[in-house]
Parts: sequence; structure tokens; C-alpha cells
Amino acid sequence: MRPLRRGRAWPLSCLLLLSLRGCPGVGAQADQDFQLQQPQDKVSVAAGEMLTLTCTLYGDSFLGPVKWLKGWGSGNETIYGPGGSFPRVTRTVDKSNTDFSIRIRDVHPGDSGTYYCVKFRRSVGGEELFRHGKGTEVSVTAKPSPPVVSGPSRRASPRQSVPFTCTSGGFFPSSISVKWAKNGTSISAQQPNVTAGQKKSSYSMSSSVRMELQEDDVRSWLSCEVQHPTLGAPLTGTYPLRDALRVSPGVLLDGDWRGPVELNRTVNFTCRAKDFYPGDVAISWLENGVEIKVENSSRALPTPRGLFEQSSVLEVKATEEKNGSAFTCRVVHDAQDPVSKSFALRVSAPSKEGLSDWPLADSGNLLAIYIVVGVVCTVLVLLVAAILYLIRAKQSKGKSSPSARLHEPEKSSEVTMQESDPNNLTYADLNFERERKSIRRLVELSQQSEYACIQPKPTPAADDNLTYADLDMVHLSKAPPRPAPRPEEPGSEYASVQIARK
Repeated sequence: MRPLRRGRAWPLSCLLLLSLRGCPGVGAQADQDFQLQQPQDKVSVAAGEMLTLTCTLYGDSFLGPVKWLKGWGSGNETIYGPGGSFPRVTRTVDKSNTDFSIRIRDVHPGDSGTYYCVKFRRSVGGEELFRHGKGTEVSVTAKPSPPVVSGPSRRASPRQSVPFTCTSGGFFPSSISVKWAKNGTSISAQQPNVTAGQKKSSYSMSSSVRMELQEDDVRSWLSCEVQHPTLGAPLTGTYPLRDALRVSPGVLLDGDWRGPVELNRTVNFTCRAKDFYPGDVAISWLENGVEIKVENSSRALPTPRGLFEQSSVLEVKATEEKNGSAFTCRVVHDAQDPVSKSFALRVSAPSKEGLSDWPLADSGNLLAIYIVVGVVCTVLVLLVAAILYLIRAKQSKGKSSPSARLHEPEKSSEVTMQESDPNNLTYADLNFERERKSIRRLVELSQQSEYACIQPKPTPAADDNLTYADLDMVHLSKAPPRPAPRPEEPGSEYASVQIARK
């Protein structure tokens, strides 16, 4: 009976072992018949698409689940398995005992890695790994994000060099190229700086370039072009250089501020802000440092160059109180320091009877004017006096003045009127013009006349034999002596006195 009992006992123990690890010989045979196939070595998928991983079981298998793991070792992650919640993962053939292929939808660069299909079996201690596939390396190719070009944090003036940066991210693999251009013309730049994200599942890029701005860059564009293996055509980011440029305005003053303004006249002064960018400008007026309200201000208008200009008109009545007042045009552009232009208003007196206006000035300026006028008048008086003197001198030479010409005879015994030398005669030759005038009147008319006055005196007792005329020269002008008398014309009236010697 004992051998029978032994024979009956063996099958029970064998069944127990089969339920746990299988009977000797039988488990080894089962292991050899079981196969797990994971045929995919590498799979590449674009981000946003669906990833399919294949896993198939063949032969007899032990009780236990089939799972998908990402990674191997202590850092693995369960992607799919029975009893878990995996929203993006589904089986290709639901409830199949042999096909354990899965689909992962809407993949992203973080899904890159190596995936393993693993067969577990139950044991006394729980579940243990029984078979696993060779693994499938998954790479998710991601397109770079559209490049973004950023400029300086503050606007810069023309002829300043400023940096610009182009950034893009979320791409895989890491190979990427960048090209810069201004208005379509290439600009040299350094290689982009590529950095890896978490778990190296995606990368990001940064590229920089420096440029010197110009006034005409208000209409220029800067472009950054990115090329990646996942792109059929490059991606381009642009930046308008006007967003980085500031052109300060030039300030001009128009009006009669350089010269004096007639009293009580209303005049306009114009302040112009020219060639500035951006168009944010404020124009104000000040009188002696105090801001005054002005209504006549235009809005900023664009110019053909793409810049702006704006003007403001100040209306002023030229009163005596405003003479010498300082007016200032102040221009504030793009919250920068103000630019100012100033002038002093000069007021003049109104014109009278066609005379020129004389500006209202202080005592120093008035004294200088008087001195200049005095000098000019003095010169004019001297010039007129000299002209009159020359005219009178010329007239006196052209006319014969009434005169009495005296000829002193030589001591000769012969007296004759036919001699050629008039000095042989002793006579007084009196010539007068037709208009008879007294000697006194003649003297008053011309102080340059030469004349002699004959005054009789008693005959000197010493010499009774001489008859003579004593000539007393009472006045001779300083004019040069006249030449000897010439024979008078027939029309002359004269008297000749001849005295013969005894």
C-alpha cells in the first residue's frame, strides 16, 4: 500500500509546483516555448503626432501581466499596464492575449527615450520579471518655435551700436542654423548658442548681433532666419529698427525777433521741431521763465523720410512793458531732456513824418546815437563851407572889381601919352564898371577888392616946387596882387589925371 500512496502523492506535489514554478522539466520546456518579440529598434516621430510601439507574445505563457516601461533600471517609468490610468496610451488590439502593441498620441519632445515591452509572472513574493524586449529607441523630432527678435531695452540715438537677440526653442534634434539680414542684406554673426532642456528631450537657441543705427533706419527691418531638419522652409523673425531708434528734433525760431518791432504791433513767432522720431513731442512757450498758454500748436506730421515735424505759433503784442522780455520755446521729445531756443523782444517807437524809427534803448545806447549824429553833422557843415569858399573864390577871379589903380611915374622931363611904358606918366587911372556904385558899397560887397583912397594934405613947406598926391593906403586885402592894368575897353568909363612937372 505504501508504494501506491507514494504514487498517488507525487501528482499532487507536481500540481502544486506547476501552479507556482512548474514541475521539473515542464517549466524549462515552457520557458523555451515562450517568445516576446519587440521588432522596432529606432522610431522617429514628429511632435504632435501619434507613436506606435509593437510587442507580440508567442507560445505558452505563465500567469502575469505585460507592461511597457520607459527606461531601464531604478529610474524606469511605467507607460502602460493593467489597472493603471494612462490617458494618452491605448492598445492597438484591445483584450488580446498575444498582441500588446500600444499607441501614444500627441507625443512631445519629452516622450523621447527607450521603451521596453516586459512580461511579468506571478510568484510567492508577488510579480517578477520574466521576459522583456530588446527595447525601442524613440526620438521625437520637434520643430523650433518661430524665432523672436528683441532689441535694446531703451531707444538709442543715431550712430550708436546696439545689440539685438534672436531666440527659438522646443526643437529636437539640436542641429540648427541662424542667418541675420538687414533689409535683405546678410549680416555676419556668431554661431548660435544651443542649450538642452530637461532630460535633453528638446533644445533652445539664442543668437546675437550688434548694429550701428542711422537716421534712415526708421524704415529698416532686421530679420533672423532659422533652419532646422524638421522644417521644409526656414522660419523668419523680424524687428523694425524704428522701435530701437530715437532721433532728437532740431528746434528753429521764425519771426521778427532779430530786429526791433514797432510799438503796439502784433507779431507772430513760430517754433518748429523738425526731423524727430518717434512722433511724441510737446512744445511750450515761456516768458521770462514763466510758462504761458499757447493755442496755436499743430500735431506731429510725417515727412518723406519717415521722420516727424511739428510747430507752435506765439502771438505777442509789442508793448513798452514787453520791451526786453525773454521768450523761450521749449521742446520735450520722448520724455528726454528739453531742447530750448530763446530770444529777447526789442520794441521800437512808431515812425513819424516818414522819419526812420529809433528803437527804445537805454541811456548808453542813446548817447552813442547822439555822438554819431553830431559827428556826421559837423562833417557836413565843414564840407558845405569849403564848397562855398571855392565858389566865391572862383567868382571873384572872373570879375573886375571897382578899383583905383595908381601908377607912380618915373622922374622924367618929358610927358607924353603915346609912350608905350605907362610908368613914364604920372596919373591916377580910375576905372569903373557901367553900374556906378560907391566905394563904401563896393567894399561891403567884396572884401577881396584892392583900392586906394586919395586924401589931400597941406603942401609941405620944405619943398614948394613939388606937386604930388599923398596916397594913404587904408586897406589891402590878403588876396594875391593883381597884374599891371591893361588898356580899358572903349565902353569903360574912366578919368585920367595928369600932373606935369614944373
